[in-house]
Order: sequence, then structure tokens, then C-alpha cells
Amino acid sequence: MNRTQFERYLQGKSVPNRATARLICDYFRIDEDELYRAPETAAPERPLLSPMHETLYENMVRGPNPAIAGGTYFTYFAVPGRPDLLMRSVTFIRRRADLVTFRRVTRWAEGNRQGGPRAPGWHYGVAISRLNWIYFAGINRRQTGEPSIVAVQWAPFSEPVLVGKAFVLTGAGPACIQVIMRQQVGRTSLRQAMTMCGVVSLDDPRLDQLVASIAREG
Repeated sequence: MNRTQFERYLQGKSVPNRATARLICDYFRIDEDELYRAPETAAPERPLLSPMHETLYENMVRGPNPAIAGGTYFTYFAVPGRPDLLMRSVTFIRRRADLVTFRRVTRWAEGNRQGGPRAPGWHYGVAISRLNWIYFAGINRRQTGEPSIVAVQWAPFSEPVLVGKAFVLTGAGPACIQVIMRQQVGRTSLRQAMTMCGVVSLDDPRLDQLVASIAREG
């Protein structure tokens, strides 16, 4: 912002819009209440988090950045009771200076008479690193807002692939299932990647053969 506009904010002649206010708050690490509160006004008392909650929160959002490149990753979940199938989702990973975030589409439903295509599973979250494991903690922004945790680590293969476990909520309740992640190489558009989400057979010749082999071996 230019100096003239900044002076108008300082003198109270105008106030920033929500986007600008958010940038200012992020820069000074304050909330909007503090931004607009008069200097002589005491800050409202707020209950402090207990040490355990504080530590958990810090570990979840301020953990070391994982050693994973940003980009598009196909994520394969085992289907409970169906060892011949995988649920293929797509995970978009974004690296920032001090944070790694992701969004994951967990399945894709084609359009019908009632509406166009939709993605019921639309998880947003952060990725952190702990003891050679990468944790993806997210919240579904669609439907019930259920949480999910995916813990993976680099497999000892010549080709880069992540393997581990996922804790997800299914129609039958919570489940801990096998998960495999592999970065998509080459140019794939957002729409192309999302249309590839869905159930896939291990016998499908179009399925990544390394993924199919890992899934069969469990």
C-alpha cells in the first residue's frame, strides 16, 4: 500500500478492507480486535489454553516442514473388505516459507440431472514432519466437516513413493487403512486430475504398476 493510504489508516480517516486488514494482522501477528482497539483500552481477558492443548496445537501447525515437494499427488486408499480395489484421490500440496498446506479430493461424482460434478470429500489441512513420518491433518470442508489423519513415509524403493496409514471416517465408522501416495509427473490439469478420482481396480492396466504391487503386498 502507498504511504498516503497508510497515513489515512493511522489517522482514522479510513479503514482497510477485510483482505488488507488480514494482511496487516498477519504481518504484526495480531487479531482484528487488537488492530482496531484504542491504545488506552485494556485487552479483553481470554481463557488460556492448557499446556497440553497448547503443545498439541503447536505440534500440529508449527511442526518442521516435511521433505516433500509441492505439486499434484495421487493418493490411494485401501477399500475395507475389497482387497482388489483402491480409492484414488488427488492431493494438491503447496509449500510456503514456513508452512506446507494441502487440499485433497477424496472422490469424484459425475454430474446428473440434479446438478453438475461434485467432490464430496474436500479436505484442507497442514502437513508436518515427525521422526521421518509426514502427517497430513485435514478437515473436510464439505458435508459433515469430519477430520482425517494420514501418516506416510518414503518407501525404500528406487522410485519415490510414500506409504503409510490413514485414519478416516467411513459410512460404517472410523477406519485405519493402508495409503499410498505418489507424485504425478508431467502436465496434468486440475480438471484432469480430479476426474481421475474414484474407485480403481488393481487389475486396471492404467493403474501405476508400483502402486498396484505395493497394494497387493499390503
